[in-house]
Amino acid sequence: MSADSTVQCVADVHAVLGEGPVWVARENALYWLDIKGLKIFRLDDRGHVSEWPTPFRIGSIAPTRRGGFIGGTEGGLAEVDPGSKLFKIFLDPESERPDNRFNDGKLDRQGRFWAGTMDDAERQDSGTLYRVDADRSIVAVDGQYRVTNGPAFSPDGSIMYHNDSARQVTYAFDIDGAGAASNKRTFLQFGKGDGFPDGMTVDSEGCLWIAFWDGWCLRRYAPDGEWVETIKMPVQRPTSCTFGGPDLDRLYITSASIGLDEEALRMQPNAGGLFMTMPGVRGLADVPFAG
Repeated sequence: MSADSTVQCVADVHAVLGEGPVWVARENALYWLDIKGLKIFRLDDRGHVSEWPTPFRIGSIAPTRRGGFIGGTEGGLAEVDPGSKLFKIFLDPESERPDNRFNDGKLDRQGRFWAGTMDDAERQDSGTLYRVDADRSIVAVDGQYRVTNGPAFSPDGSIMYHNDSARQVTYAFDIDGAGAASNKRTFLQFGKGDGFPDGMTVDSEGCLWIAFWDGWCLRRYAPDGEWVETIKMPVQRPTSCTFGGPDLDRLYITSASIGLDEEALRMQPNAGGLFMTMPGVRGLADVPFAG
């Protein structure tokens, strides 16, 4: 079940907790984060890497129609534009939960932003998955998560996948045109030796790609849950993935170096880097957030 794709490190940035890759078509560039290293990175079409410091931890970003990004941060939802040094929190739905922070987040097929919170210490089941609509109103969709990751959406937007990494489970939900989620069910359950399902994306064939923290791999699953393919990684902690490139045929993968001892880092010199492979399938273009 292993793919023949060659995985290469395209940005050896040694991120502490690399996460949140997102392709920005209008710039022909990939952005991603180092949550705990307090950085935003950008890889352009010439292979040049830029980076900016962030004033707080940012778990995810998504491009907006008017430019810049909406982001989920340790202090709530924010307007983010690293080029103009804009980092402005506009809403904190969990001000009463100071130990929580936003983690992963993605756009659905209508351009709504979905992002989950989590206990930063990963001890409490205090995380919630939220939907942010174009008017910036926010709806709590599902709760009691330990570590939220994803979500990802089927090509027609009718199914949402979402992970609780700590429980090693991927859930599926039905999504209607208004963004209401229903029929939550276990789509995949993992166990000992699998690693922990982290960030993920869906390809144009409707298959789900999941990065496995401590699993040394990405795996591809068909819409019926069949395990289709594995891409082995040269790092222990791949964290997320997204399709990019002008033809959306490149699969970019972020990784982390946090928690690895000296021996592990010697064995994984590119831990924390950004990787790329050509998996032979294309991704789907994002609809920018309208708010």
